[in-house]
Amino acid sequence: MFGPDYTAGCPNCSAIADGFNGCAAHLANHDVMLWAVSRAPLAKLQAYKRRMGWSFPGASSSGSDFNYEFNVSFTEEQQRSGNIEYNYRKSGVSSRKDAVAESEAAPDSGAAKLAAGVGVDWVTFIREAPGMSAFALEEGVVYHTYSAYARGLDGLWVAYQWLDRAPKGRNETGLWFRRHDEYDKGASKDCCA
Repeated sequence: MFGPDYTAGCPNCSAIADGFNGCAAHLANHDVMLWAVSRAPLAKLQAYKRRMGWSFPGASSSGSDFNYEFNVSFTEEQQRSGNIEYNYRKSGVSSRKDAVAESEAAPDSGAAKLAAGVGVDWVTFIREAPGMSAFALEEGVVYHTYSAYARGLDGLWVAYQWLDRAPKGRNETGLWFRRHDEYDKGASKDCCA
């Protein structure tokens, strides 16, 4: 997830994408292509891919309705009206008003740090949401065959698969993840500090 206003990709989505390089070749040799799509301009996405060392295919949906059609991007108007469907529920993103209020009241909250880590405020950050969709191309017709959102994406996060089998499991206390090139920067244990 890399919104058009972001200065960097979301740390959570980046952690998930870190696992894509290893499987992309296997998928391609099984007639399946993995593509990461974000609304950021292509030049920003390519620079970020270089920074992260990723080689899997990616594309920008900037200027198109692609992300909106699959309910992973939302307009300011949708957000204000609460007319949002995410993860097969109405108002999924806008129902996080408590998180919006928390981030405004406490600039050092996890929500505010996550948003600040990509260069935006929390309200702007949650206009982009994670999701994945699968498509089939048969005889020139594209079919949408599957979508998953939110915690439905946990299976794609390779680190979670390992942590789920570790002695203490995920052992999560707040936002613990960062971009892989930021762990050694001496920041606090909270995400994006």
